[in-house]
Amino acid sequence: MKKKTSFNKRNSPLSGEVPQAEVSSHILVIRLSAMGDVAMTVPVLRVLTATYPHLKVSVLTRGFFKPMFKDIPRVSVYEADVNGIHSGVIGLCRLAKDLRDMGIDKVADLHDVLRSNVLKSVFYMFGIPVKQIDKGRSEKKALTRENNKIFKQLKPTVQRYADVFDALGYPVDLNTHQFPEKEKISEKIRILVGTEPKKWLGIAPFAQHDSKAYPAVLMEEVLGKLNENPKIKVLLFGGGNKEKQQLETWAARFKNTLSIAGKLTLAEELALISNLDAMLSMDSGNGHMAAMYGIPVISIWGVTHPYAGFRPFNQPQEYSLLPDLNKYPKIPTSVYGNKFPEAYENVISSIPPKSVSRKIEEVLF
Repeated sequence: MKKKTSFNKRNSPLSGEVPQAEVSSHILVIRLSAMGDVAMTVPVLRVLTATYPHLKVSVLTRGFFKPMFKDIPRVSVYEADVNGIHSGVIGLCRLAKDLRDMGIDKVADLHDVLRSNVLKSVFYMFGIPVKQIDKGRSEKKALTRENNKIFKQLKPTVQRYADVFDALGYPVDLNTHQFPEKEKISEKIRILVGTEPKKWLGIAPFAQHDSKAYPAVLMEEVLGKLNENPKIKVLLFGGGNKEKQQLETWAARFKNTLSIAGKLTLAEELALISNLDAMLSMDSGNGHMAAMYGIPVISIWGVTHPYAGFRPFNQPQEYSLLPDLNKYPKIPTSVYGNKFPEAYENVISSIPPKSVSRKIEEVLF
C-alpha cells in the first residue's frame, strides 16, 4: 500500500484539517492513554478511513501521541490538556463545547474512564450520540480469577475498538487492513544506527510492572547470545533515567548493541521502528507500536496472558513466549500485571533465555 500524504498542519490543537465540503460526517475518537492502547487504535482507523473515504476523524488524546496518526488520511489529533485547561468537570465541559463547535456529530469512546464519561454526559446534552467500548470486564474477571478460572481467548482489544464504530453505523472489517510502507530513514537515524547490512532487531526490555519485565540477568544472556551473530544489530528502546542507564550499560558491553533511549523524538522512533526486521518486547507499548507497521513482534509474557486481548495486532500465536502454565496454572493473574498471588511475582523467569534467542533467530532468518 502506498504511503498516504498527510494534510498540512495548523497552529491549533487540531491538525490535519480537510475541506468541509469533502466531509459527510465528523467522528470524535476518545483514547487518552496509555501508549500501547493508543497504538492499537491505528490499524482500526486505517481501515475506517479506507472504508469510508468521506469520513473525518478527530482523535482526542495526549499531544505526545500525535506522530502515531500522522499518515492516516482525514485523521487529526486534538490535544487533551487534562492537567491544564481541560482539568476537572469545568475544564471537560469547556472541552466538550469546543469539540462540538468543530462540527463533531458522533463520538467513539474507546477509553470508558471517568473523564470520557463526563464528556459523554455533556455530549448527550448537546444531542451528539456516543458509543463506548465494551471492555469485557466480567469476562476478564473470569479469566484472571484464581478459582473457577475460565481460560479462553477473549475478543482482541482492536476488535473491541472496531465494534464501537460498528455501533455508530460504520462497520469495519479488520481483515482488509493494509500496512503502510516503511518510513524513510533520516540522515540523523542513519548516522546513529549505521549502514551495515545487518538485521535490525529492536528490544524493549521494560514494562510498567516488574511482573511483566524479563529480569536483567536473563536479558543479558539473550543479548550475549545475539552478540555472537554478526548479522544482527540490536537496538534498545526504553524511557526513564534508570532505564536509560541500564540500556547504555548493555550497549557498552555488547558490540552489536545500541541504545536508542533519549536520542530520538517519538516521530523519529516510529520511523526507525517501521524499518526494523523484528521487535522483542514485553506485554507493553513498544510491541504495539511495532505491530502498527506489520513488524514481527516476539513478546514475552509474565503474569498476564494474550487471552486477555492484548496480543500485538496481527501477530501469530507462536510469537508469544509464555511461562510454564502447568507449573503456574493461575496465569493470567491480572489484566495489567499489577496483581498476582504469592510465588508468582517472578514467573516470567521460567522462560529460558535460549528459548528467547532461538525464537528471535527463527523470526529473523
